[in-house]
Amino acid sequence: MSLGPLVMFAVGLNAYALLLIYLRAWVYRVPVYRPMVKNFWLSVLPLALFLAVTAVLVVTVGLTSRALGIVVGAVGFAVWLLALPNSGYLITELNQNHRRDDEDVPLWYDIIAVLTFAMSGVVNTVLGVLAAQITFTLALFGDSNAALRSAPVRAIPVVIIALVSVGIYLGRYLRLNSWDVRSPRRMWTKVREHFDSRASVANFLLFCLTHTVFLALIYGLIAGPLLAAVADSPDLVEG
Repeated sequence: MSLGPLVMFAVGLNAYALLLIYLRAWVYRVPVYRPMVKNFWLSVLPLALFLAVTAVLVVTVGLTSRALGIVVGAVGFAVWLLALPNSGYLITELNQNHRRDDEDVPLWYDIIAVLTFAMSGVVNTVLGVLAAQITFTLALFGDSNAALRSAPVRAIPVVIIALVSVGIYLGRYLRLNSWDVRSPRRMWTKVREHFDSRASVANFLLFCLTHTVFLALIYGLIAGPLLAAVADSPDLVEG
């Protein structure tokens, strides 16, 4: 399976999203909205982490043992999974809260800029989940294409996307970050205080359901044809 075109257009979308953030400042003589720049790099971070973990895992298995590789892979996957919601989090930037009354920026510009920004995060999420699905398939089943039709492999993206939706909610409404896991007591206090009513729980469930369905549909739209195209081919992954 060739991922070249998908990666190329994903890089282009990310570059365009970042360019529009800075063009807003250059063209309309307004300050760069730094939180958006920060969130952009946090969105790209999970892909960088995945590549780094994969490289370390390959070296570990090649130079030491498979058992140590499993440990490294498990820890690396946990770190990556904690960071992955930072990509999908860009969906929440569609609220246009960066606009100021004293700025002479047309609404149409902010609409296309923020939409591009949000979709770059969605595509980064799709790439991350697809990379995880391919990696797990290769690790568990080798290059057998039959594995692509198995229930465990098909469940991987659904489970990860559902967890991403939970992470997006915690980031937006509880202002929790990936690195807050270093303070589990503080996290638990925030979670307990937030979910102190049925209304909060209902809002959380509806948020996660709608975002999971949305991301799953986009994942199926982008990754589905790629995976289907190689279902009957000799090799699972083509360079």
